[in-house]
Amino acid sequence: MGNISTNPPSGMRDFSGKELAARRYIEKIIREVYELYGFIEIETPAIENLSTLLGKYGEEGDQLIFRILHRREKLSRALEGKPSEADLADIGLRYDLTVPLARFVANNKDLPKFFRRYQIQSVWRADRPGKGRFREFCQCDIDITGTESLTAEAEVCGAVSGVLKRVGLEDFYFHVNHRQLLKRMIAYSGISDSLEETALVALDKLDKIGTDGVVKELRERNISDESTKKLIELTSSVAEDNHAELERLRKIFAADEIALKCISELADILAFTSTSESGKRLKIDCSLARGLGYYTGPIFEIRVHDLKGSLGGGGRYDNLIGMFKGSRIPAVGFSIGFERLILLAEERKLLPDLMPGADILLCRFPDVEISKALEVADHFRNNGIKAEVYPDATKLGKQLSYATEIKASYAGIIGADELKDNKITIKRLSDGEQLTLPLCDAPGKVKAGK
Repeated sequence: MGNISTNPPSGMRDFSGKELAARRYIEKIIREVYELYGFIEIETPAIENLSTLLGKYGEEGDQLIFRILHRREKLSRALEGKPSEADLADIGLRYDLTVPLARFVANNKDLPKFFRRYQIQSVWRADRPGKGRFREFCQCDIDITGTESLTAEAEVCGAVSGVLKRVGLEDFYFHVNHRQLLKRMIAYSGISDSLEETALVALDKLDKIGTDGVVKELRERNISDESTKKLIELTSSVAEDNHAELERLRKIFAADEIALKCISELADILAFTSTSESGKRLKIDCSLARGLGYYTGPIFEIRVHDLKGSLGGGGRYDNLIGMFKGSRIPAVGFSIGFERLILLAEERKLLPDLMPGADILLCRFPDVEISKALEVADHFRNNGIKAEVYPDATKLGKQLSYATEIKASYAGIIGADELKDNKITIKRLSDGEQLTLPLCDAPGKVKAGK
């Protein structure tokens, strides 16, 4: 037994009470802001059919899905021959919350025409763990389905901006591109349709491996040096501001109706958000790719100047729900990188002093029965005070030391004489102030002094 590792699997984590308090604090902000924007919370299962998941995320995404093996006899039968992956599993852990949402919308007939949902749940990816990158992590999604109006893009950006502002961030920006425009850039660079997806996958790694890394990967994916150079120049050149950048693109694609329509949509998003907080933070970025295969229109990522990678992202996916429903339902979504947001808030000391656990530890002298201490604890709890009872009848000094150890705000000292008079002595641990007062007044004193 001594050789069994006590560490969780690689890329998975335990959370202490203090860590969970920070997570719940950020979650609370996200819920409150999302609900202010009219989003309704849903939940979906951790496990989905592989037929639901596969074929939606692109070349690399599908490879990162955790598959769950068949059980018992079914697995034994599959192993009798030379099984493929498809023979061994037909379910897997969800890779994100967007594909499950698409299935949910297709499966529910009574949803509003313009369904606004938010969802805060864990997802799993068989990825290489790193700082802020885990195999199990929480996603916080908002989506609007049923409309092609770019108002939806403005709304999801506004909600996400509201969350980040309330957390205390100021230096975040929304990098914006258009998936169809990016495809026109790839074609303009001389890359064939058959290599379009592989070029997108490589370009999506720009923030992780840099320009040189992307150039190397494009070459490894059989894209010519000439096309690679043209694509890098086209996507990395940036004008002095958004409107100048759009004008640059209009000149390049003056004869391309599809590209011009995409550029017009980006201009509309800028116009729709021009008076909002999020609008001040939009940056047209032609290098932005977003690797997931289901995006069809405007795409977004949140960037912070001292954070490698993004703090979240999303975009328009007008065809995904139709894969399940059989009819086209447009949609836009945005996901906050919850784990990275937590790390950033901790590093920048944006979290309040969160104290999980008891407000008061009730200590007792040996002449006080435990039932009386529990009765006093219930009195505090009934008045909204978190109370814990020291379980053993031991020296008072030891009990008070434990109150300090668990970072309780107060220690409540119960003696037989105090109980007889329906009183209690409370000690504020921050400065040692101690007083005896009627038990009925004690909860108010603790609440006022926390």
